[in-house]
Amino acid sequence: MESSTKRPSFPVALGTFICIAGIISFGLLGLGLDAHVPIAVAAAVAALVGKFIVGITWEEMEISICNAISSSIGALLILIAIGMLVGSWVQAGVVPGLIYYGFDVLSPGIFLFATLIICSIVSVAIGASWGVGGTIGVALIGIAAGLGIPAPLAAGVIISGAYFGDKMSPLSDTTNLAPAVSGSNLFDHIRAMMWTTIPSYLIVVVITIVLGFSFSGGANGAFDASRIEAFQKILSAEFQINPIFVALPPIIVLGLVMMKCPALPGMIAGAAAASCIAMFQGKTLAEALGAIHYGYESTIAAKLSETSVEALPALMNELGIHGVSADMAHEVSSMVVELLNRGGLDSMMWSLSLIMIALVLGGVMESCNYLTVLLNPLLYKVRTVGGFVSLVVASCFVSNVFLGDQYLAIVVPGRMFKTAVAKTDLSPRMLSRTLEDCGTLTAVLIPWTGCGAFQSSALGVPTLAYAPYCFLNYINPFVAIALSYLGIGNYWGKDKADKVEKRTALVFPREEAEA
Repeated sequence: MESSTKRPSFPVALGTFICIAGIISFGLLGLGLDAHVPIAVAAAVAALVGKFIVGITWEEMEISICNAISSSIGALLILIAIGMLVGSWVQAGVVPGLIYYGFDVLSPGIFLFATLIICSIVSVAIGASWGVGGTIGVALIGIAAGLGIPAPLAAGVIISGAYFGDKMSPLSDTTNLAPAVSGSNLFDHIRAMMWTTIPSYLIVVVITIVLGFSFSGGANGAFDASRIEAFQKILSAEFQINPIFVALPPIIVLGLVMMKCPALPGMIAGAAAASCIAMFQGKTLAEALGAIHYGYESTIAAKLSETSVEALPALMNELGIHGVSADMAHEVSSMVVELLNRGGLDSMMWSLSLIMIALVLGGVMESCNYLTVLLNPLLYKVRTVGGFVSLVVASCFVSNVFLGDQYLAIVVPGRMFKTAVAKTDLSPRMLSRTLEDCGTLTAVLIPWTGCGAFQSSALGVPTLAYAPYCFLNYINPFVAIALSYLGIGNYWGKDKADKVEKRTALVFPREEAEA
């Protein structure tokens, strides 16, 4: 994805960034719009500046846009596959079954800690945060609703666990991309990340345990055993809750991915297995395929939520739901509709269009070299490893915001700083580690990135609502900066000869900063 050799002046680059930030902020916060149109307008402004002030041709910008989209095609296809997977898993009773059994083994006091551990283990096994959020994440959100735990908090913990694996698993695409861009190698990169990720993760573990105390025993007044019972009865009235049916599709997906099968065919296989199970449960082929396309709609819960409280007892008896009060059935059925009416290929189109538009903005910004012009002068001023790590963290976050893509937030800063690192005795794995400490983790905190749009859609929680609770995602970058200033876990040397030394001084060549 080579950008043009033409570069804007520093004032032009800075002014463009400020203008773009203003357009997006005004559209989202001032007008209350979805991010699509503000980002499209911002892309048009950046392109006009690039064309008439910087001198970049439209052909150059178009090539960069196509390259940006091309680099993310795999992620976009996975996004579509997960929509199909979720729709089929809900209809087959997989997600409802996970919620049903989850109520039996999880209590409010341990839910957050258990959620973090479960999502971490699964994400390390499959190397995909999206796969975790779109499958067991949906079930855990349902369990949280029954236990009285706020959805934004539950979503944040789910994402923290999912991104632990996305960052640390050798199967993850970003875990392979960062060392490839930086000149390191995969397992050296993973070992280097342990210095920053493990302390961050332990902090998150403590946070989830402490927060769990406020929900244990219903101390906050939100936990109600009758709500759990009502949830389970409504779920069992609509679905055949069977351990084999619940376990088989996830086992197929996990097994295929762990056998090195690519994620996309593995997810398609999981959707196909769930569709077969749905037909065993009495669905027609048309209904099974319809759920893959349009998602699932809960029929019983919809009837209950649309029925007046006075008429509910008679309807519940007709549906075979006994022992649930009318008020509780009305409350829980509305929650079930919100939780289970999801999935399907169509449900991903909003996120897909947002990601495509964000990639257009990213391609324009990349071709016009705005980020390079703003950050290169700062590189010359770096005098410590901590300063360098801070600069990389800032560039990754800015890239996520203005380029709108997790991959670009790794590739663009990685390419910018790789040559500079090569002219010092700092190990390349310091760069690759820092790219993941921020580039991978902060993408999900921004509504218009692919990660933010997907997790918001899959979990049913707005990005800005769950972002404060994604503890790992914003703690890890700060831990990385602090440790580098302290000289803890700083790698020096090249290739296999590099080693950890408690050195903090670092100076980049002037010509590199001015290049």
